[in-house]
Amino acid sequence: MNENTFKERLKLFFIKNQRSSLRIRLFNFSLKLLSCLLYIIRVLLENPSQGNEWSHIFWVNRSLPLWGLQVSVALISLFETILLGYLSYKGNIWEQILRIPFILEIINAVPFIISIFWPSLRNLFVPVFLNCWLAKHALENMINDLHRAIQRTQSAMFNQVLILISTLLCLIFTCICGIQHLERIGKKLNLFDSLYFCIVTFSTVGFGDVTPETWSSKLFVVAMICVALVVLPIQFEQLAYLWMERQKSGGNYSRHRAQTEKHVVLCVSSLKIDLLMDFLNEFYAHPRLQDYYVVILCPTEMDVQVRRVLQIPMWSQRVIYLQGSALKDQDLLRAKMDDAEACFILSSRCEVDRTSSDHQTILRAWAVKDFAPNCPLYVQILKPENKFHIKFADHVVCEEEFKYAMLALNCICPATSTLITLLVHTSRGQEGQQSPEQWQKMYGRCSGNEVYHIVLEESTFFAEYEGKSFTYASFHAHKKFGVCLIGVRREDNKNILLNPGPRYIMNSTDICFYINITKEENSAFKNQDQQKKSNVSRSFYHGPSRLPVHSIIASMGTVAIDLQDTSCRSASGPTLSLPTEGSKEIRRPSIAPVLEVADTSSIQTCDLLSDQSEDETTPDEEISSNLEYAKGYPPYSPYIGSSPTFCHLLHEKVPFCCLRLDKSCQHNYYEDAKAYGFKNKLIIVAAETAGNGLYNFIVPLRAYYRPKKELNPIVLLLDNPLDDLLRCGVTFAANMVVVDKESTMSAEEDYMADAKTIVNVQTLFRLFSSLSIITELTHPANMRFMQFRAKDCYSLALSKLEKKERERGSNLAFMFRLPFAAGRVFSISMLDTLLYQSFVKDYMISITRLLLGLDTTPGSGFLCSMKITEDDLWIRTYARLYQKLCSSTGDVPIGIYRTESQKLTTSESQKIASQSQISISVEEWEDTKDSKEQGHHRSNHRNSTSSDQSDHPLLRRKSMQWARRLSRKGPKHSGKTAEKITQQRLNLYRRSERQELAELVKNRMKHLGLSTVGYDEMNDHQSTLSYILINPSPDTRIELNDVVYLIRPDPLAYLPNSDPSRRNSICNVTGQDAREETQL
Repeated sequence: MNENTFKERLKLFFIKNQRSSLRIRLFNFSLKLLSCLLYIIRVLLENPSQGNEWSHIFWVNRSLPLWGLQVSVALISLFETILLGYLSYKGNIWEQILRIPFILEIINAVPFIISIFWPSLRNLFVPVFLNCWLAKHALENMINDLHRAIQRTQSAMFNQVLILISTLLCLIFTCICGIQHLERIGKKLNLFDSLYFCIVTFSTVGFGDVTPETWSSKLFVVAMICVALVVLPIQFEQLAYLWMERQKSGGNYSRHRAQTEKHVVLCVSSLKIDLLMDFLNEFYAHPRLQDYYVVILCPTEMDVQVRRVLQIPMWSQRVIYLQGSALKDQDLLRAKMDDAEACFILSSRCEVDRTSSDHQTILRAWAVKDFAPNCPLYVQILKPENKFHIKFADHVVCEEEFKYAMLALNCICPATSTLITLLVHTSRGQEGQQSPEQWQKMYGRCSGNEVYHIVLEESTFFAEYEGKSFTYASFHAHKKFGVCLIGVRREDNKNILLNPGPRYIMNSTDICFYINITKEENSAFKNQDQQKKSNVSRSFYHGPSRLPVHSIIASMGTVAIDLQDTSCRSASGPTLSLPTEGSKEIRRPSIAPVLEVADTSSIQTCDLLSDQSEDETTPDEEISSNLEYAKGYPPYSPYIGSSPTFCHLLHEKVPFCCLRLDKSCQHNYYEDAKAYGFKNKLIIVAAETAGNGLYNFIVPLRAYYRPKKELNPIVLLLDNPLDDLLRCGVTFAANMVVVDKESTMSAEEDYMADAKTIVNVQTLFRLFSSLSIITELTHPANMRFMQFRAKDCYSLALSKLEKKERERGSNLAFMFRLPFAAGRVFSISMLDTLLYQSFVKDYMISITRLLLGLDTTPGSGFLCSMKITEDDLWIRTYARLYQKLCSSTGDVPIGIYRTESQKLTTSESQKIASQSQISISVEEWEDTKDSKEQGHHRSNHRNSTSSDQSDHPLLRRKSMQWARRLSRKGPKHSGKTAEKITQQRLNLYRRSERQELAELVKNRMKHLGLSTVGYDEMNDHQSTLSYILINPSPDTRIELNDVVYLIRPDPLAYLPNSDPSRRNSICNVTGQDAREETQL
């Protein structure tokens, strides 16, 4: 359907758009009330005529101004009715004509219009008072649109009460006006007498002092009583049994509605309120999905909270709950699955047996595919080994694949999980704008960035870069419009390429993928204005490079210019080196321009078997490292459907006995991580079992583009008591990843499923405050308990901010929690939105998998990061950083991970400073502890027997003699000993809880024979906060220690095409057998 036609534009304004439709319905409602008011004014101004002639029924006295007003109202009403009928026409004209509102509109408007051309009919009686029923109809539609427009949650009971009251008022008003008019040939009743008669009659009192006199008025009263006896009980019945209607599990989704309206089906085993609201909020966040219906197919009875939500008018008009099973064709027929636009099948993750949950999901997917083979399937699976059963589905999201990949990338690129979560969520970018904190405003504004797509030739952003390199297009689009071009896809190819590099030439039919606050179609940039600007700008371009003249002059006038280097790059990050010293004193450093087409002569070939990071090593180290590692494909695949990834491998397989870190074997005698002497810090994974999903954790950490000297040893900890934690090197680990325990996901209370994980992480946080802990939870609401500090004022302020953002309708109210903003915690349920968004953006799953390294496409780049040092601060702004990276290495930055000092109050800082000055040795602590326990025991005994000693003075006297005897037998320096004990007691009293935990850890390390060197008990992250800026504005200042997210071109793409045998031999060094084994 062409949305640019005149009819579609009118339909968008009058019907689809919530706010404009609400204004039109409000105007229509006011128009009907005005017509009723004009009728009352005519009756009040009319003089009662004498006589009982029937002509008084058909003719009335109407003044010329009043007639003009009524004609104007009639013209507007009739025109609006015809226009809305034309816009809502769907093939059956009689359906539009025979509607009661349309018939009433014709009766009330056509006579007035005829009187314009036939003046003798100006005093013809028209039952204008019937417009009250049209006003009631407009009021019902207006209330529904009002709830949808302002996003308010009113109960369905309120809506039904409003309908009942409006129906009763319309009955009374119609009866009043009808009796008053028919009695013009009788008692000449006025409006007040008619009102009195109607109230007395409808209340069944019936005084009889005012009665109708003519047979016509009597017949009208009988008809109105019959109508009231029929309509009012129906309204009362609907009001009384409204809650029963929502409990019904039967019913069918209308076939007529399924053919004329669009709907999707949501299949779940059990529907929880959080899952429902996440789906509805994300699904209806897109404007093009506002007219869609959602049919929920669930085998269980509707939950109380779900029922309460679905009775809200905002959802009751669009969400239909059907109790049934996806394995029954009858239930699929009730849901009209064959006419559905899509079917979402979600797994129940809150179960102990996740494999059984996957089996149920697989059967549902098979049943839907068998019943409706043309219906697109969007399936969520939990275990990666079960994914190949549903390869036929259009879109599949495997939870464990994404979970472990994000946990792994969090160790390399900090807060990757937060970056992905913000990209896949629909946000307005208005979160935190009311906060006084500057970082919250920037963080909230940048969180509104999402991934969009557009064809190059149809784009204002990228159309002018046809025939230019991808890097050139990405830089200049960001410079002009602030959009970040991250990838492309050829028209004849389904594979998406993230940052294909400067050698990729843009084509007019390419589909461009970019990050921006809003998509180009909704932006403020106009095509015509941009064409004019481009025409003007082209006149200033000179030479084959088409660079602005002033830019060329500035570049030529600067001696220190960085030439473009597209040679093989080190994966450790680009070096933003300063220009030569010769020009530093003359003018500020300059950055080389990004060339339209890459200079192929400067592109050097890369050897995949070599490592740029090894150039700095000594020959002996190089020989040993080459003997230890090789690059290739893993020889074995843990499950069917895993994507083969080129990575670092060992030359020889390690014996199984050597994999136990805490036990020695015949090959080595090490029993702890410290004895191994690892050069890099450890990454510890605390999991319940070593499942197949761990493959997706290990592979990104061993990817071929990572330098060998940066590979971190990985320790798998299947149980985490304190002794095992210390043996595996937790005191000097880089990161510790805590995976949510599957056995604790099922609990009587849903939100308690994360209780064990939260408490374990909190214990680790208290014992090892300098340790970087990364974990995932089942419920996003539980993230507020991570690194919980009950008396932290800043955390309490963030809690209040979260509540305010939730009241404003934000779907990302939890985003300001410090652990989530810093990438320390995420919830895999937040990635459910990735499956929902794929309905509108079918490329989101592919882009996310490429970013996480789950899929590898030849020529596609990968996600990495670089840290800003003091030597890089000369870049100054994000725009200059973008230009530097594009011109030197071809990298495309997509965001910044920033760490700032958290502002503490004076009292808090003094408290921390005082605690840091307190120290006590282990030996003194042991002595003091014993004396304290003895003194505590003595004091308790003394308190418990104080009454006995007061009653026995002899016992007290003997105890005092015994104490003096002990003091005489003491050493000569008893005064110094007592002073020492007193000082120990004072230090023990003054020391902080942090020091107690530190001493506990040190004692356990000494008991296990481990060295305590390097254990820093006072290094805490409480004084810093971290957050992400996705695609910040070009003028954003670069700060020290910023981590820049980069999409780096694939080094494989720079291999020479003239030597394919070498490339194939490299790629198949160790992976030839693996590819044959993994094929189905």
